[in-house]
Amino acid sequence: MTVEHNGAEDIDRALALLWHVREQHPEPVRGRRPRLAVGRIVEVAIGVADAEGLVAASMHRVAKELGAGTMTLYTYVPGKAELLDLMVDQVLSERRLPGPGDERPADWRTQVLLYSDRTREIYRHHPWLREASRVRPALGPGHLAGQEYLLSILDSLGLEAAQVTAAAGALGTYIDANAALEAESAHLERVTGQSDDAWWDQRSVFWHRYFPVERHPTMARVWENGGFVLTAAEQAAQAYDFGLNRLLDGIEELVA
Repeated sequence: MTVEHNGAEDIDRALALLWHVREQHPEPVRGRRPRLAVGRIVEVAIGVADAEGLVAASMHRVAKELGAGTMTLYTYVPGKAELLDLMVDQVLSERRLPGPGDERPADWRTQVLLYSDRTREIYRHHPWLREASRVRPALGPGHLAGQEYLLSILDSLGLEAAQVTAAAGALGTYIDANAALEAESAHLERVTGQSDDAWWDQRSVFWHRYFPVERHPTMARVWENGGFVLTAAEQAAQAYDFGLNRLLDGIEELVA
């Protein structure tokens, strides 16, 4: 899978588009109203990516869907990198996480689970999100809202500032990485028409003919004691819940 990176050259213009602090369309010519708006361009680009993957959401393709010329699109959005920033941030905004002063669950662990559930939901609805690098994120409102929410949860526990950022980073990375894996699994099932369980069933001969038990005694013992009886989806869900809860247990112990 190719991961697409952002890399806007005109940082000020990219940030202005993300935060809506400048006009998002050219001045109308001879009194005509502009045909396009950045919000509509982003909406169409997301729709293309949802249906066909991120690589399909090129400037040319999005312009075609809008019934406009490709060069016209560049007068609204400088390029694909900036468009990708806008798409990712718009999708992140769909989480609708509680902001400062908004009502939220009373228990801090439940607040983290809310972040987890809504993050995994946007990856399900927009599986192309797994293809967009989050290493150098666009500093838009969607991204910052997620950061603010996680940091506010951990800051409320009385941790030191460095511990707050470390814990938020650990939780955010764990949740995003697993949401991306879940989206990848769903994508493979959709494009191949084969479930993960069917894929494993096709390879069942491996365990009978090729699996060297003497080299993997622990794996064999766990297998014989029922460690792999769940379906692939059930096992993934169990592993996710186990890992997230152990992270939360560790934070809770640190607080105590």
